[in-house]
Amino acid sequence: MRSSLRITLIVCLIVCLTILPSLSSGKEITQLPSLAKLAKELKPTVVNISTTKLVKSPLDDFFRGFKDFRDFFGDEFFKKFFGDRYPREFRQRSLGSGLIIDKEGYILTNNHVIEKAEEIKVKLSDKKDYDARVIGRDPKTDLALIKIEADVDLPVAKMGNSDKLEVGEWVVAIGNPFGLEHTVTAGIISAKGRVIGAGPYDDFLQTDASINPGNSGGPLFNLKGEVVGINTAIVAGGQGIGFAIPINMATKLLPQLKKGRVVYGYLGVYIQDLTPELARSFGLEEPKGVLISEVIPESPAEKGELKKGDVVLEYDGQQVDNRYQLTKLVGSTPVSKKVKLLVMREGKQKTLTVTIGELKEKEIAAAPKPEEIDRLGLKVQDVTSEIADHLGLPDDEGVVITEVKQGSPAQEAGLRGGDVIIEVEHQRIRDLGDYRKYIQGYKTKETLLFTVRVKAHNYHTLFVVLKKKG
Repeated sequence: MRSSLRITLIVCLIVCLTILPSLSSGKEITQLPSLAKLAKELKPTVVNISTTKLVKSPLDDFFRGFKDFRDFFGDEFFKKFFGDRYPREFRQRSLGSGLIIDKEGYILTNNHVIEKAEEIKVKLSDKKDYDARVIGRDPKTDLALIKIEADVDLPVAKMGNSDKLEVGEWVVAIGNPFGLEHTVTAGIISAKGRVIGAGPYDDFLQTDASINPGNSGGPLFNLKGEVVGINTAIVAGGQGIGFAIPINMATKLLPQLKKGRVVYGYLGVYIQDLTPELARSFGLEEPKGVLISEVIPESPAEKGELKKGDVVLEYDGQQVDNRYQLTKLVGSTPVSKKVKLLVMREGKQKTLTVTIGELKEKEIAAAPKPEEIDRLGLKVQDVTSEIADHLGLPDDEGVVITEVKQGSPAQEAGLRGGDVIIEVEHQRIRDLGDYRKYIQGYKTKETLLFTVRVKAHNYHTLFVVLKKKG
């Protein structure tokens, strides 16, 4: 027993003598990087932004209902009755962050930080305050450029390359969370290319570096001290989930922001991603490319002879994988540039040349007025001229869905009340008679392809595949 104990002690002693020299030399220990020096160097390039906005009282609409009462009894009686509890408008103050990008005083931030602001104040790291003015802004990407006239030599941040970022790479965020000036947090890049529904050009970096209200507009740095992103959004109630605009997107838009506004390329199509069922319906072996569900009249797409049902495989020599990618490719294309599109049409590849136009804001179609369940789970009626006018439809063809049965093929395919069916298996639907005739094929088919003007998409068309249950 004693001999075995002695042997055990000798083994432990040998192990300790082997490990201790390597621990004392530090060669086997990997330490996390110290951010103290980096933070000290970067803080002066980050500014705190405070804004003042005049906003309408949330009670204004309620009190507007007292107009007749007020007119009859007079303002004095009304004021005596309600006192000062009825402010029609009030000034709202908010905080954000920004980044100095050159010595002329240009500062990059988020559009939502300065939007509708009456007054913008910028505070530097040395506590000096300056009034700022808006130079340009872009709601689609949530970027804005403001400018101060400083009487000091401004420190300037160094721009990095967000395309070279890798998931797992260390990053540092500096900003003004909850008004706590020049707060430094650190983390890693959690993901790239995130689409969070913020806008048509979503392409966010995801990070677990702490980002809170007030961080918006502030920079995200790599460990070289280069700006790789503009902190923009958080997930409400989430922890360790923040989003930043890649700096490459911002620098690409800077020349236009300095001119006051950003111009986007315009193709003139409505598109959707291909599902395996849709791909098979269009004669494709796999869901590659993006499906054109509608071509806008007199648009660059129509002039370039693109058609509904075309599948875009390549745009200007670049492979197209999804609708978000195509939207960004078109948006970043200079106006009047001629681009080649490789499309699949009726099983054959075709190359078309389109001259890109300028994207302009359009009116949103009016909302529809709410109005025999068939084997698909649908209740429909003819689209009359009155219904077409009310819905803002281009014509009075098709049938409008007034009811969708729970658990039916139609409900599982995503059809909703107010949607308008205009084609079944590429056959034009003029009225209920056409609709009833063409859905007869559903008895023998496993799937049925609909072309639908979708209420949730302002009555632009999408292709929908209904699958037979069981």
